[in-house]
Amino acid sequence: MTAPHHPPRLHAAAGAPWHRDGRLHFAVGVEDTFVPQTGPGERPIDEYALTEHYERWHADLALADDAGAELVRWGVPWYRVQPEPDRWDWDWLDRVMARFAELGLRPVVDLMHYGTPLWLERQFANPDYPRRVAEYSARVAERYAAYGVTDYTPVNEPMIHAQFSGEYAYWPPHLSGPGGLSSIVGQLARGFVLAQHAVRDVLGDDAVFVHVDAGMRYVGDTDAPEHRELAARLKEQIFLVEDLVTGRVGETHPLAPFLRANGWGDEDLAWFQEAPAHPDVVGVNYYPLHSTEVFEAGVFHSGGFPDPRPTRDDGVDGLTELLRAAADRYGAPVMLTETCVTDSVKARIDWLDESVAAVRSLRADGVDVVGYTWWPLFDMYEWTYRHSERPREAHRLTMGLWELQERRDGLARVRTAVADRFRHHATGGA
Repeated sequence: MTAPHHPPRLHAAAGAPWHRDGRLHFAVGVEDTFVPQTGPGERPIDEYALTEHYERWHADLALADDAGAELVRWGVPWYRVQPEPDRWDWDWLDRVMARFAELGLRPVVDLMHYGTPLWLERQFANPDYPRRVAEYSARVAERYAAYGVTDYTPVNEPMIHAQFSGEYAYWPPHLSGPGGLSSIVGQLARGFVLAQHAVRDVLGDDAVFVHVDAGMRYVGDTDAPEHRELAARLKEQIFLVEDLVTGRVGETHPLAPFLRANGWGDEDLAWFQEAPAHPDVVGVNYYPLHSTEVFEAGVFHSGGFPDPRPTRDDGVDGLTELLRAAADRYGAPVMLTETCVTDSVKARIDWLDESVAAVRSLRADGVDVVGYTWWPLFDMYEWTYRHSERPREAHRLTMGLWELQERRDGLARVRTAVADRFRHHATGGA
């Protein structure tokens, strides 16, 4: 349905855009993974449903405000907004965007966080996916421009999308191997470019694009003969979608031979160089317990959920390395767009303090870090829920500023000392 639309009248803030004003901006995120498709032995994943955010959104956004956050990374459930190819349902989203405006919170909107509509056959592999995601993105930008919504992430973690959907056959459309990976990379990257241009056409120079991908590091026996080729590819692959959408993948790119060996032609590479989509901010997602994978001589792991490699906690050293690498590679402001540890309250506070200090140190060294994001605002549920029959509580990850507790009337949000500590940092130590 399409209800009468009477958005609040907002005016653009004076002065430099937030990512150019010289300050460090604090953000929180609401986990927004959507994989609504199901198959044998699979449950849908919709983190808003699992965390009861669809019912509790009004109070949830107040928690972000209470934590002292200025920005909120938050995603649109495309499959619910466009339940049929020619039908749009904006009612819930209108109310959420009005709440952002009421609280003075600035959403950084994930347009794509894994989920495609149920009617889009073969999901990312559908030939119409790039056009469809661009159309949807333009519709969102048009509808919420009057709410003051100008900041968008066209695709969150596109390389994780490509691996889970195109290499590991873990998520729809369940492609596998190098051919599947290269195919989904191409589809996601084309959709990324078209979506960004569509939003830019709507918002003009007011649009701010935060490009976000998972920061990964590969260490250990990477030069062992059995690992050398794969490790070298993975070290470049973490940048592949961003390099494509910014027009950096030509004949001399390290992964051009890989793409050509898996179905790409001259016209495919040329397409991305003709109309690149540049970031205003480059976002890096970093989790100290997961973002550094270790290669071991004589031991082979395919990587990812199906066959994970061991990980190593390199703490703030890994964080600073990845933020510096992004700043050097793309010449744009950078932002820590996700971080946390899944652990006790004390461990979360320790990592919060250490990571904020590391970001401030980078800024003091001249690295243009413009934002820090704790992810998530409240606990989330692990993706293993999809292939499990256990109750959701068995899959809860203790990551949030607020913890989720099962009660008779649903999930309570229970404040922790991590929220107080985050507010301390976000308000400048006040």
